[in-house]
Amino acid sequence: MQIAPRSGGPVPDVATLLARLAADGGQPRLTWYGDDGERVELSGAVLANWASKTVNLLVEEFDAAPGTRIVVDLPVHWRTAVWTLAAWRAGVTVVLPGTEGAYPDVVVTDSPDRWAGDSADLVVVSLPALARRYDGDLPSGAIDAASAVMTYGDAIGWVPEVDPDQEALVTAAGAVGHKGLIPEPGEGARVLVDGRGPLADVLRGLLGVWAGGGSVVLTSPATAAELEQDEARLTRLLSTEQAQRAQA
Repeated sequence: MQIAPRSGGPVPDVATLLARLAADGGQPRLTWYGDDGERVELSGAVLANWASKTVNLLVEEFDAAPGTRIVVDLPVHWRTAVWTLAAWRAGVTVVLPGTEGAYPDVVVTDSPDRWAGDSADLVVVSLPALARRYDGDLPSGAIDAASAVMTYGDAIGWVPEVDPDQEALVTAAGAVGHKGLIPEPGEGARVLVDGRGPLADVLRGLLGVWAGGGSVVLTSPATAAELEQDEARLTRLLSTEQAQRAQA
C-alpha cells in the first residue's frame, strides 16, 4: 500500500483542506485502530463525505454558525475527527470538556448521562464502526447521530462564512482561532499518531498531517499503550501500514 502525498500550497482553512481531501480519490488518509481489534480505514474522499454530511446536520438542525459553541465530549476516535472537521467547516467554536464557563449551545457526546439536565441541544454519538443507532436510552429531544447523519446530503449545502477571527478550539489551556487552527503542514508522510495525547493536540496534529498531503494511522489510547509494551506488534503495524512514528 503506497500512500502518495498530495500537495498544492498552503492550507489556510478547513474548507480548503476538506476540498483537497474530497478530490483525493481512494487513497487512505485516516486509518483507525480501536479497542478489541477494530480497524477502520477512510480515504480522503470518504472522510470529506462524512464531514460534509455532518456539516449539513449541524447547520440545518442547530443553525450552526460563527458564534455557536459546541462541546465535543468524545474520546480520541475517528468519529471525533469527523465531528470537529464539520464544526470548523461551519465556523463553529469547538469547546473541549474541562473548560471553565463552557456554556455550550450544542453538546456532542457518547455519554449522554453526563449531560442530564443541561439545557444545550444534545447529539449522541455511537463509537462502534458498525453502529446504526445508539444502543441505549436516548434522552428526550436528543439526536441519534448514527442514524441521523446518514440522512443528510453528500455535498455541503448552504453554510455560513467562517470568521477567521472567531475562536475555533477552546481548551482549559487556552484558545486558538480559525485563522491559526491548521498548524505548519507535515511532510506528506504516513504517520502513526498515539491516541494517548491530549485530544486538542491529537486533532491539530491530524490537521497538520493532512495539510501536508499525508496520511494518519490513529490509535485509541488503549491500543497505543498495548503497542508500547509489544515492540514486535508495533513493528508489524508500522510495516503493514507503511507508516512512521510521529515526531515528538
